[in-house]
Amino acid sequence: MKLTPDKLKKKVDLSNFEFKTTNEIEPLTTIIGQERAKRAFEFGLSVTTKGYNIYMCGPTGTGKTSFAENYLNEIAKNKPAPNDWVYVYNFANPDSPIAISLPKGMGKVFKKDMADFLEFVINDLKKVFNSEEYENDKNNIYNEYQEKRTQLLDRLAEEAREYDFEIKYTPSGVYFIPIVNGRAISEEEYPELEKTIRDEIERKVKKLQLETQEVLKKIKILERELKERIKELQKRIAVFTISHYVYEIRSKYKDNIKILDYIDSVTDDIIENLDDFLDKEEEDTQFPLQFVPYKKISRLDKYKVNVIVDNSELDGAPVVYEVNPTYYNLIGKIEYDNEMGNILVTDYTKIKAGAIHRANGGYLILQAKDLLSYPQAWEALKRVLKTGQIFIENLKDIYGLFITPSLKPEPIPVDLKVILIGSEYIYNILYTYDEDFRKLFKIKADFDSEMDYNQDNLYKMVQFISSFCKKENSLPFSKDAVEKVIEYSCRLVENQEKLSTRFNEIVEILAEANTWAELEKSNVVKKEHVSKAICEKEFRSAKYEEKINQMIEKGTILVDVDGYKVGQINALAILDVGDYVFGKPSLITVTTSSGRSGIINIEREVQMSGKTHSKGILIISGYIAQLFAQDMPLALNATICFEQLYSGIEGDSASAAELCALLSALSDVPIYQGIAITGSVNQKGVIQPVGGVTKKIEGFYYVCKRKGLNGNQGVIIPHQNIKNLVLCDEVVEEVRKENFHIWAVKTIDEAIEILTGKRFEEVVLLARQKLKRYLENLVNLSDKKDE
Repeated sequence: MKLTPDKLKKKVDLSNFEFKTTNEIEPLTTIIGQERAKRAFEFGLSVTTKGYNIYMCGPTGTGKTSFAENYLNEIAKNKPAPNDWVYVYNFANPDSPIAISLPKGMGKVFKKDMADFLEFVINDLKKVFNSEEYENDKNNIYNEYQEKRTQLLDRLAEEAREYDFEIKYTPSGVYFIPIVNGRAISEEEYPELEKTIRDEIERKVKKLQLETQEVLKKIKILERELKERIKELQKRIAVFTISHYVYEIRSKYKDNIKILDYIDSVTDDIIENLDDFLDKEEEDTQFPLQFVPYKKISRLDKYKVNVIVDNSELDGAPVVYEVNPTYYNLIGKIEYDNEMGNILVTDYTKIKAGAIHRANGGYLILQAKDLLSYPQAWEALKRVLKTGQIFIENLKDIYGLFITPSLKPEPIPVDLKVILIGSEYIYNILYTYDEDFRKLFKIKADFDSEMDYNQDNLYKMVQFISSFCKKENSLPFSKDAVEKVIEYSCRLVENQEKLSTRFNEIVEILAEANTWAELEKSNVVKKEHVSKAICEKEFRSAKYEEKINQMIEKGTILVDVDGYKVGQINALAILDVGDYVFGKPSLITVTTSSGRSGIINIEREVQMSGKTHSKGILIISGYIAQLFAQDMPLALNATICFEQLYSGIEGDSASAAELCALLSALSDVPIYQGIAITGSVNQKGVIQPVGGVTKKIEGFYYVCKRKGLNGNQGVIIPHQNIKNLVLCDEVVEEVRKENFHIWAVKTIDEAIEILTGKRFEEVVLLARQKLKRYLENLVNLSDKKDE
C-alpha cells in the first residue's frame, strides 16, 4: 500500500499542556523512562547484605551518571555522616601506624588538641626545668654526689701521701708523682734515681693503681646513681607537671579506647625522652609546632595526628564520583621524601586517603571503562569489597620492583556501596570471565535507549527542556520548538511509538538551537531554530554522504533512478561513519542461465559475504525451489552481485531486493529503476522488517533529487517498519506533492507488482516458462551425449 504523509513521521501534539514557553514549566526532578533501571537501583541501595553493589549499564548518553549522582545526593542527606579517620604513631611498632575512628568533625579537633597538648607540655616542661626549685633539688643531689666523690678522692690522696706520692688529675687520667727527700721528682729526673729507689717507687705505684681503680669504680657508681636520681627527679617533676594536661585530654576522649591507649603511649614516651624537650634551643619555640622546619621538629613528628578523612563539612553520607580511578586515587598512597638525592624516606604523616576512604560510610561512583584501564585498580577495588578493609600499599611494594622503607598502616574497615557505570559489553565480559564480579555486583540496573511515547513521558520531556534552560541559563523554548525537539527524539530511535533516552544528543540540539536563537537576537527559541540546529548538525557530519551522492550524480557510481531494466534493482544500505549514519543505494544485478549450480552468491565466492547475508541467499534458494521446483527439477545457474562493492557485506536487509531481481531475470520482466526496496524475506515470500528505514529512504530520495525527481520514484519498505518512519520535513513534503512515494508491503508478490507494473502471477508464469526451457536444453544436451 502507498503511504500517506501522515504515516511518515510522528506529529507531536502538546495541546494538552497549557504553556507558551518552558519558563512556565517546573524543571524535571527525576529520571525519564527508566523505571526498570530505577527500581533495580533503589532495591540495590536498600540491600545491606555484602555483595549487593550496583552495575549500571546501557547506551552512552542515557543519563546513568547524572541519575546516580542526583539520586544518591538526595538520599544521602537523610543518612548520618560517617566518622573521621586519623593515623597516629605506633610507639610499639613504628612501621604499623594506628588507625583511629572519631565522630564526624572530631578528627581535626583531635589533631588540634594533640598539637595544643604538646605545645603546653613543652612550654611547661621548659619552665619547670628552668625553675630555681628544680635547680635547688638538682644541686642538692649533685652536691651530695660531689661530697662523696671528694671524700673518695681525698682518701686516695691521703693514701698516696703515705706512699710518698702526689696525685695529679688530668683529662687523660690520674698521674702519681713520686716524692724523694721531700721533693717531687720530674720525669727527667726519674731515670737518674738509683735502681733500688725506682723499684720501690714502682712497687708502691702498683698498689696505688689498684687503690685508684677501686676509687674510680666507686666514683662511676656514684655518677650512675647521680644520673638515675636526676632522671627520677625529672620524671617525678614531669609527671606532676603534665598530669593535668593528660587528665584533661583523657577525659575529653574517655569513650575512645584507642585514643586513651595512644595518650598513655605519648605520655610514657615524653617521660622517657625528656631530653628531646629539654635540649631544644630557645628559638625553636618561636614557631607554632606545625610550621617549624622539618629538620627541627623531626624528633616531635611522632606526636602529630594525620587526619586522612575529615567529614566535618558533610551534612549526610558522602557521595564520591572518582573520575580518575587509578590505583592510588582509589585506595590512597604513602608518599616519600627524597633525602640526599637518592634516599627515599617516609612516615605515617605521609599517608594520603583515596576515594574509598572518602566514600566510606556512603557511596562511590566509578566508570567501569576507566577503572579497568588502570593497572591493579580493579583488583584493589575487589580486594576492598571482599575483605571489607582498606589496605594501603604502594604498587612498587606489590610488584617488588624496588626496595624502599615502607609502612604497613593498620587497615580501615569499609562500609560503602559501589556504583559501577559502564556498557552492556563490559558487563557481559566481567560476568563471564571474572568470578568475583558476579559475587560483588549482584544488582544490574539496565538503562534503555528508548521509552514509550505517552502523555506522562511527553510532559517529562517538556520538564527536561525546562531544566536545561534553567541550568544553562538558556532562552526559553516555545511550545512549537518543544514539539520539534520531541519529534527529533522520535527520530533518534526511529520509532513513532518511542522517545529517545539518549539525552546527551537531545541536549546538543537544545544548546545549538539556543545559539541560533541568540544569533538572531530572539527572546525565545522557536521551531525554526530547532530545525536549523538539526540541519546544521547533520550538515557538519555529512561530508561522506555528499561525496558519494556526487559520485552517483556524475556516474562514477552506477545507480539508475529512471527507466526499466531486467535483473537489476536498487537495494538500500546503511553506512555508519561514527558520528553520522546515512543511507546509500546499492546496485544489485542478477544473471541466469541453464545449468545445475543453482544460485551463486558472488560476494560469498570471493569471501566478502557475512554469515547473515549468505543465509539470506540460501533462504532465496528455498523460496525459488518451493515456487518452481514442485513438479520439475531446477536447471538453473543464477549469479547475484552487489556492483561496485569493494568491502564486505553483512545483513539480510537486501534479500527482498535480491529475490525481486532474480525473478526479473528469470521472467525477463524489467524492473523500474526509480523504485528502491529494502527488507528481508523468508522462505514463504513474506517480507520482514529491517533497521534504518528512515535513513535508507532519505538516502535514496537525495540521489533521486540530484538526478531529477519525476513523480514516479520511491521506496518499498516492509509494512512492519511503518512505525519506524520519522522522515525529515523535505521528504514528507515531496510525498505530499506526489513527487516521491513510499510503499509498505507484506509479501514479495506486492513488491514485484509495484516494481514491474505486472501481476505477480504473470511474472511467475514467464519465469516458469524460462526454467522449462533451461531444463529442456539440459535434457537435449544430455541425450546428445548419450548418442
